Amino acid sequence: MRIAAVTCVKNEGPFLLEWIAYNRAIGVTDFLFYSNDCDDGTDALLDVLAAGGVVQHLPNPAEGRNYQMEALKDAKRQPVITQADWVWVADVDEFLNIHVGDNTIPALIAACDDPKAISIQFQFFGNGGVDEYRDQPVIEQFLHSHDPDVWCGQLAIECKTLVRKDFPLQYFGAHRPFFRDKGPRRRPRWTDASGRPVPQAFLLAENERRIRRFPAKGARDFATLNHYALRSLDSYIVKTERGDVNREGRSFEDAYWRERSDVAWKDDSILRMMPRLTAELGRLAQVPGVAEAHLACVHAHRAKVARLMEDPFYRDLRRALHDAPTISQPEEALLRHLGLDWREVAHG
Repeated sequence: MRIAAVTCVKNEGPFLLEWIAYNRAIGVTDFLFYSNDCDDGTDALLDVLAAGGVVQHLPNPAEGRNYQMEALKDAKRQPVITQADWVWVADVDEFLNIHVGDNTIPALIAACDDPKAISIQFQFFGNGGVDEYRDQPVIEQFLHSHDPDVWCGQLAIECKTLVRKDFPLQYFGAHRPFFRDKGPRRRPRWTDASGRPVPQAFLLAENERRIRRFPAKGARDFATLNHYALRSLDSYIVKTERGDVNREGRSFEDAYWRERSDVAWKDDSILRMMPRLTAELGRLAQVPGVAEAHLACVHAHRAKVARLMEDPFYRDLRRALHDAPTISQPEEALLRHLGLDWREVAHG
């Protein structure tokens, strides 16, 4: 089975090898990377990996537009995608945590009875008090999240989607594919990560709320998508300076951090993948030039943290995020309305 992962990156150099190694461990056979505006060695590392036959690397074709959508439009015609049995569109801070069989994508597909698409919902892993960037696996450092059935008081949680080659594709979206003919007889069989049919409102993208999300409760028996959007506080500060790889002009600051800071729920199930991840990292390190290129990215990341900390704006932002509540702003406002303090609630 050929499984191709396609992703867009900007200044993600220190985290590339872990993401590639992890996805290889769960069955991804091919990688298509699009990069833009990198100054931390991301593109150089990808070029070395491409020369070693590990990935394919292209410049993002977007010019001041929606970077991810332009890349996905281009990916649709790339042989690595057209020749794949399945396509996985995801970001490098997202790790598919499979709970069935041998914990691989083929096992997930089999558990869902081989549909034409499988949508897996996010579980947002908080920062958990990790301040300094460390060059070690992200999945090992961050083990606490929100209640996986509920996010920010909403029952609907975003997802990412595995797409089979015979899906009646109109175009890839960042979170799910879209199809043109919505007649009942032509609708593809599409499941959640428990093998159940996805809700019709989501399937047909009937309204804005259901374009890329649906209720999570009961939908994650076979897999969860671990989303490490924050990582360490150091790395998040770099992320705020970098901006969004997907949309020009979008920033990451206080609200984004707080929406994903909930650490009430411990989930270390992904650690079962550490032996396979370590083995794949070892294989990647043997590719000529990869270890050196990775180390250059690590040094560049640390240097940018140090440089940003010379700026009063980023020093103040770092201090504010460090002291921020580990719940979203609407939840804190509700607690205040009820006469409760978030610290008392968070700590029982």
